[in-house]
Amino acid sequence: MAEYPIFALPIFGTSKNNSNIKKLSHFQYFKEDVSGIALPGKFTFPFYYEPHPLAVLAAREVQAYLENQADFEHDFGLDSKPEDSARGKMFGVLVVKNAQGEVGYLAAFSGNLADKSLPDKFVPPLFDLHRPGSFFREGEDELNAINLQIKKLEENPLFIELQKTVEAKTLSVEAELQEQKEALKLAKKARKLKRKEAEISLSPEAFLTFNESLRQESLKGQFLYKKLTADRREELLPYQQELEVFTDKIAELKAERKSKSGKLQQKLFDQYQFLNQQKTAKGLTEIFPHTEEQKPPAGAGDCSAPKLLQYAFYNELKPLAMAEFWWGISPKTEVRKHQHYYPACYGRCKPILEHMLDGIEMDESPLAQKPESSIRIEIVFEDDALLVINKPPELLSIPGKDVSDSVFTRMKSMFPQATGPLLVHRLDMSTSGILLIAKTKEAHKKIQSQFIRRTIKKRYVALLDGIIEQNEGEIDLPLRVDLDDRPRQLVCHEHGKKAKTKWKKVGQSDGKTKVHLYPITGRTHQLRIHASHPMGLNTPILGDDLYGKRADRLHLHAEFIEFYHPSTREKMSFTVEAEF
Repeated sequence: MAEYPIFALPIFGTSKNNSNIKKLSHFQYFKEDVSGIALPGKFTFPFYYEPHPLAVLAAREVQAYLENQADFEHDFGLDSKPEDSARGKMFGVLVVKNAQGEVGYLAAFSGNLADKSLPDKFVPPLFDLHRPGSFFREGEDELNAINLQIKKLEENPLFIELQKTVEAKTLSVEAELQEQKEALKLAKKARKLKRKEAEISLSPEAFLTFNESLRQESLKGQFLYKKLTADRREELLPYQQELEVFTDKIAELKAERKSKSGKLQQKLFDQYQFLNQQKTAKGLTEIFPHTEEQKPPAGAGDCSAPKLLQYAFYNELKPLAMAEFWWGISPKTEVRKHQHYYPACYGRCKPILEHMLDGIEMDESPLAQKPESSIRIEIVFEDDALLVINKPPELLSIPGKDVSDSVFTRMKSMFPQATGPLLVHRLDMSTSGILLIAKTKEAHKKIQSQFIRRTIKKRYVALLDGIIEQNEGEIDLPLRVDLDDRPRQLVCHEHGKKAKTKWKKVGQSDGKTKVHLYPITGRTHQLRIHASHPMGLNTPILGDDLYGKRADRLHLHAEFIEFYHPSTREKMSFTVEAEF
């Protein structure tokens, strides 16, 4: 059995028996000759990549295994009528070179399999949560025992009856006190009226006597109200005290649960120590900001990429290339297509991989590359108030974090005397087509008002990467940002913003479908995710590198717009045909 440092490193083999497993049992040789495939010069940039041929070959071998394996049970939902329990899963491959100079690969899966097994085909997790006898299992058992105690108390018939009694009596008392309070207000108004009449009709001496009687009446009313309040509270007290026996015990158990849960979570975080090629270890709490309000994201360290790199660095394997692919049914919120390749996520993996890949020469990030200066913005229409332009693909509408070149910066340079925000609306970087630019604050305000009232008509044209049977329809899927993987969007019926799109098929050929898209709302990535999501058209736009497959470009173009001129109120419309 391998020896490991104090910090947690992989437990090789399965949870059943780790005693006779060779250290490199998860290193896999390619089944076919790969000597003719050139090795990559640099490691894969994990957040945006085209899989290297060796990574593609490794992925195909893993997929062939998944199609025929009998090592574990997990419903990936690939049947024609998947069960509700079906779950797709992300798998990863890491092409590596061992100490003997031999090229092979490692395989991993993100999270856990349904049967909680650790098949020999895949590298182990940094920490096996489900290993019998582990501190985590023992800690979970303790928390479950506390949860059971809380549940028994909350479901106790006496506790439930006491809650109802106290609630009913409290409402009754509040109603009675409110009635008395209103009576005091009416009495006060009556005394005020009597006082005014007495000032006119009575002598000064008689008025003083009369006014004193009114004051005594007021004091008596206040005394009776306070006494009533005290009496009713005293009547409630026995029921409240009896109820507090339960509520205090429940609060005590919940506090104990919170304390134990926090300590267990911190101990679990301490097990996740990530290596890089220099064998420098960093834990989750060092990699992620860790305060009372902000902790490492759930599942951090359990994705396939950290598992693969951890195994490689611990076993002196040199990483050459990496790829991750989805296997199975798409989640209901995200867009994940069976066998499509995906980059590592930003929220959970980026901070971890930045440490693990420190010092490794990687492919340049396409996201940080500056747009070519040759990208030209075509002006379709211009007058003193506005411009209509044709935005080319791969140009930002506004400056980004790492890229300053954008429609906004170019317009600002071209029209330095222009007032106002210039851009009235935006297009995604990869989307081409019509954009309205306001030269004045007044023009911007009036055009923006038309967008807010949804009187502006827009039409997009898109080429879908597949054939759809329907001819037209409407998609209504609320969207929100994926907090763990920006800028991707999720379908979320609980927290998402309303997003509606009408569409119409206008042609199809060569396995592609041309559609017109009419966005009723304007959410980020709305057309892209509505096209790709299983509850939408279930067919991604050709070249969509977030929700489909990469191509020469995103085949989405804003081709038509109709609006009223901000100065003349004349109805204007423009059409710019797509170049794809």
